[in-house]
Amino acid sequence: MKKLLALLVLAAVPFSFAAEPLKIAVIPKGTTHSFWKSVEAGAREAGKELGVEIIWKGPLKEDDRAQQIGVVQQFVSSGVSAIVLAPLDDTALRTPVAAAAARKIPVVIIDSALKGEAGKDFASFVATDNRRGGFLGGEELARLLGGKGKVVLLRYAEGSASTAEREAGFLDAMKKNPGITVTVDNRYGGATVSSAQDASMNLIDKIREADGIFCPNESSTQGMILALRQTGLSGKKKFVGFDTSDFLNQALAKGDVQALVAQNPKRMGYLGVVTAVKQLRGEKIEQRVDTGCELVTKK
Repeated sequence: MKKLLALLVLAAVPFSFAAEPLKIAVIPKGTTHSFWKSVEAGAREAGKELGVEIIWKGPLKEDDRAQQIGVVQQFVSSGVSAIVLAPLDDTALRTPVAAAAARKIPVVIIDSALKGEAGKDFASFVATDNRRGGFLGGEELARLLGGKGKVVLLRYAEGSASTAEREAGFLDAMKKNPGITVTVDNRYGGATVSSAQDASMNLIDKIREADGIFCPNESSTQGMILALRQTGLSGKKKFVGFDTSDFLNQALAKGDVQALVAQNPKRMGYLGVVTAVKQLRGEKIEQRVDTGCELVTKK
């Protein structure tokens, strides 16, 4: 009888482990922008469909590398099943991601690239084709300007791979239009709307002389719009921004900005979690998943 009971206990052990839901930690660059709220919605939708627990945690602001590193380290130590990470720095997050790999915790990178190789240093990269998105924005601005004039590029932040790719794509489009001169391409808006507005105000003389403007993300676009409104320049410059939010959509309808390059953040969060779960279950995954982008105009 004792032997039978022992066998029954042993048989029950793996079943109890199998019954425990997978825990997927989803770590955004920040938690304040509308973009990340959409990513969270997609991640939670996937978690509900797949029966896995989603733990959402990230730094408040998108320039807090130390806090994001600490969050990754915390989840590695606690032993989550997998991590879905949007690295706010393509280099600084390499070490904590390597630590996760050492603990056999798969990491799916979303939104912004991490230096390394998908399938080796991390499981997969799920994101917008950011260079294409920047090129789309540049093409539209060139069309609005009739292929000639002066333009200002307000960059986002150093170390952010996603926006760096958008900026590079925009400049690729400008190179195809020799009648357009980029008068500013080395200034950064920073991680918040407020810092982007300040950076835009510091460029206001260059902006007055310019015919067009490009900004590569939600906060830089919103900060630029506020600066243009503050100086009476709103609607007087051809302006293409990146991302969507209630504020940006309303600005597009009013004519403060002529076009926005829209990503699909909800799809990004959803597919990031789906990819992580597939990896955990031993299913085949794509090392690069393009979540898509398109140009949105008032029409």
